[in-house]
Amino acid sequence: MTDNTDDRKNSRHKKAMEKQKASVDASINAADIERGVAILLTGNGKGKSSSAFGMVMRALGYGYKVGVIQFIKGEQLSGEEIYLREQCPQVEFYQMGTGFTWDTQDRSGDIAAAQRTWERASAMLADPTYHLVVLDELTYMLAFDYLPEDAVLAALAGRPEEQSVVVTGRGGGTALQEIMDTVSEVRDIKHAYNAGIKARRGVDY
Repeated sequence: MTDNTDDRKNSRHKKAMEKQKASVDASINAADIERGVAILLTGNGKGKSSSAFGMVMRALGYGYKVGVIQFIKGEQLSGEEIYLREQCPQVEFYQMGTGFTWDTQDRSGDIAAAQRTWERASAMLADPTYHLVVLDELTYMLAFDYLPEDAVLAALAGRPEEQSVVVTGRGGGTALQEIMDTVSEVRDIKHAYNAGIKARRGVDY
């Protein structure tokens, strides 16, 4: 009886996997456009920047040139910054360096820093030698009106055809979402910080 039951389960599993494989193969065959992609990682949950840096590692694995621009962050060193600066000289890494806006409490200074940082970012978005450009926390620059939305969207949409770009941060507005190829939302279900657990070096930063 057990052998017959296992045989039936194995048969059903094989049929289900055959059906799934056919569906996956059909989707792969239907995707025939070869170009860079624009990805937005948004939402209230933890892991947006971490995911973006995972794509940086992926690109480096193929020997591609990568640019990383970090808005807002910068006063406290992160493990990503340390590693990229010390171990990956092929990565162009730039941080706005002012820290969080609620710490600086200087709108005009933050706007000036954002504009200087955007000059570096827009240069990367116009340079076809960059295979991947990461604009970490860019959405906040739009939400706070630190950067002109039209100019940012135009630079993202008008980048070289083979270049991919990853934008991270909460929000960003519907106009940004509309021009992106992929939009993923990270949902906050539970966070250690809310239980009084301190951010941990090598995990959170």
